[in-house]
Amino acid sequence: MTNETGAMSVLTQMLRSFRAAEPQPLPDPDAKLATGALMVQIAMSDRNYQLAEISLIDKVLARLFDLGPIEAAKMRATCEKLHAAAPDTETFAALIRSELDVEARGEALTALWQVVMADGEVQDNETAIVETARLALGLSVADNAAARSRAQAALA
Repeated sequence: MTNETGAMSVLTQMLRSFRAAEPQPLPDPDAKLATGALMVQIAMSDRNYQLAEISLIDKVLARLFDLGPIEAAKMRATCEKLHAAAPDTETFAALIRSELDVEARGEALTALWQVVMADGEVQDNETAIVETARLALGLSVADNAAARSRAQAALA
């Protein structure tokens, strides 16, 4: 082997090691992942995805789905990827509606309101996402008001 061939072999191996591994395929969303993806969508809607919102999403996912902190953070990361490749709000909400009873859908709506309120600012684009989700979840205006009140109480 010549020095030139050896150098090319080393260079080829180095380049291979720097290449990104094939990304893992995303799981098919279920009601849990759809709930998380909607929370992520709301948190990112103002283009200012803050640590307070990320932490709250992790806590809410842990509470709603009985997860430890690491599992909740991993789930949120998956939800972020799903959001990036996302179907629209209605699709995620319809998935939640098809898999969860009305009480669980109310809890999901409360979680969405918590994310809206996490940074201390309720913005129109965030409330528009919640309203679209509320309609697709099949929940009433009264259900929405109750969810918003529960979210305020939880954050107080």
